[in-house]
Amino acid sequence: MSDALELAKRALKHFNEGSTDRAPSQMRIPLSAYTDEPRFQAEREAVFFDNPIAVALSLEVAKPGDFQTQTIMGVPLLLTRDRNATVHCFINVCRHRGAKICQEKKGHQTRFSCPYHAWTYNNKGKLVGVYGEDSFGEVDRGAMGLTELSCEERAGVIFVCLTPGKSFDIDTWLGGFTEKLSDQQLADWHLYTERYLDGAGWKATMDGYLEVYHHDSVHGKTVGPHTVGNLLVHDTWGAHQRMAFARKNIQELNHVSPEAWEQPESYIRVVHSVFPNLSISAILGGQCLVGFIFPGDNSATTVTRQLILSSEVPTTAEERAAVETFSQMTLQAVRDEDYALVATVQGALRSGANESFLIGRNEPAVQHYHWEIEKLFNASRGD
Repeated sequence: MSDALELAKRALKHFNEGSTDRAPSQMRIPLSAYTDEPRFQAEREAVFFDNPIAVALSLEVAKPGDFQTQTIMGVPLLLTRDRNATVHCFINVCRHRGAKICQEKKGHQTRFSCPYHAWTYNNKGKLVGVYGEDSFGEVDRGAMGLTELSCEERAGVIFVCLTPGKSFDIDTWLGGFTEKLSDQQLADWHLYTERYLDGAGWKATMDGYLEVYHHDSVHGKTVGPHTVGNLLVHDTWGAHQRMAFARKNIQELNHVSPEAWEQPESYIRVVHSVFPNLSISAILGGQCLVGFIFPGDNSATTVTRQLILSSEVPTTAEERAAVETFSQMTLQAVRDEDYALVATVQGALRSGANESFLIGRNEPAVQHYHWEIEKLFNASRGD
């Protein structure tokens, strides 16, 4: 049985019974988990610096010689793909006097010359040129290459550990979720646009990505009219999660034998959540919303790098209009609805109204996310 068929069957059963997947019990989260600054800094280190995080899609550096730069939680990164098609991630900082090596956001080149003193590196991070070396003095080029970060590529996603010298096993980290990600064929999509969104605190922001309980009340003008509120099909693979929502047309399946369901994916919406910071939502019609969510410098801020993908390069006016409509709809849903509302949550965290949040049984993905944070936080302290 295909995943889409199985998910559609489960979603239809919930729709007919007025039910949803549930956690075993409710969960209490103390507000200190959202507001305590020392705890935030410790969790940020344990979750985002001691473990692999998703930083880009393979399609963003698709060809040998392609590169991309971005700064994540204060760390300037240079992603490259070498002539053997291997992806590398370096700290985008010259080893001479610390200037940023590459100023451009993306492009195609195999060498990078520091704008300060013209030290030059290739796209494998090797120091290949020292301006005025005769007068500068001998340089051990083998020891002065760009600082490389552990980097792995799976299922169209590039994963990096932001701590120099720390390695990871991506296959152990992803486990069986690799297969589910591979099914999305992310490397084959077209990048339509990229944008950055500022948001409230990391956990409050992520909570909104992990439940459908709010869809009817918050998204009445965007995704709400197309999905069934408070109906979630939920699965986990280690820390990673898959969520399926029922589309409003799912009731049509009551009149068709499952053996005759030709496109079960047209009756559900599936979101893959890669712990701790990647959300992938492929939408019927050939569009996909991808969000990389990163904590800010403190517990009250986040930065989201949002990508809009299309299954094909839009070439006609009609195709461009379709993907642009999707882009604007998702911007409204995320920035103007989700993030605007979560900003009010952030603003009231210290009001004294609550000492904890009560997470319902119908919010299993929110619960799962917080349990996984707790595991890494405790492990970092040796608990």
